[in-house]
Amino acid sequence: MDRNFGSVIPQGVTSISIALFIIIFGSGILIGIFLGLPVIIILFFLLAFLVSASVKISRQWEKAVILRLGKFQRLCGPGMFFVIPIIDTVSSWIDQRIITTTFKAEQTLTKDTVPVDVDAVLFWMVWDAEKAALEVENYKDAVAWAAQTALRDIIGRTQLSEMLAGREFIDAELRNIIDHRTEPWGISVQSVEIRDVIIPKSLQDAMSREAQAERERKARVILGTAETEIAAKFAEAAKSYEHNPVALHLRAMNILYEGVKEKGALVIVPSTAVETMGLGSITGLASITNFPSSEQGRT
Repeated sequence: MDRNFGSVIPQGVTSISIALFIIIFGSGILIGIFLGLPVIIILFFLLAFLVSASVKISRQWEKAVILRLGKFQRLCGPGMFFVIPIIDTVSSWIDQRIITTTFKAEQTLTKDTVPVDVDAVLFWMVWDAEKAALEVENYKDAVAWAAQTALRDIIGRTQLSEMLAGREFIDAELRNIIDHRTEPWGISVQSVEIRDVIIPKSLQDAMSREAQAERERKARVILGTAETEIAAKFAEAAKSYEHNPVALHLRAMNILYEGVKEKGALVIVPSTAVETMGLGSITGLASITNFPSSEQGRT
């Protein structure tokens, strides 16, 4: 059975209708042979055809739209139902499951005149089979075109940076626009999700360089902030040593010690520091202390 929407579907053949046709027509053959009346076989053949043609079955997720002499009669399904042969026709089978439709907008200019290719997916369902069958010729194609035009409209009103950073907002706005357009057709939009936004290669390189420059700027700002904080701490320490020469001498001696304890270290000390702190005797003692080890190393 052809169940593509938009075409007048002929009365379908199901396993039940075939079984009924075989049973009724077979009974007519047996009766006609037994009574010797061929006309009974013809009558049973017509009866079997009418009975089998009146039996229809729709699946759990389907609604069958019944037209009687071209006018809407009723919706049937799911399950088995009966129609009047020749008078009633099943015009369409409406799938009421959630349907996914992919759509895209190619080479569409954003608000800041950047050409982009956008791919998206739409989740929707038919909540009123009567409206979907009678209000629009082909509701699947209509939904796809409505989604594509809405996407192009959104892209034209959005800047590239907003599109890349705020996909959730664009998804919600697309859903509202498409749902508003499809509601008169008995169709409800569940959600819209943008899958990918493709921008030109040259623009990708420019954006990469811009991001790298921005990261370098932030690194320099962080380094300058650290230098400022260190200078502030040094100024605070200088105030502590200003009126306490003993603490200053101890700190200087500690710095000198940290410098000379490393092997091969060279420390340059101002002469004023040597005179005020007696560093000559200290360094001399350090040299005498290290002298034996040096001599042992040479021997």
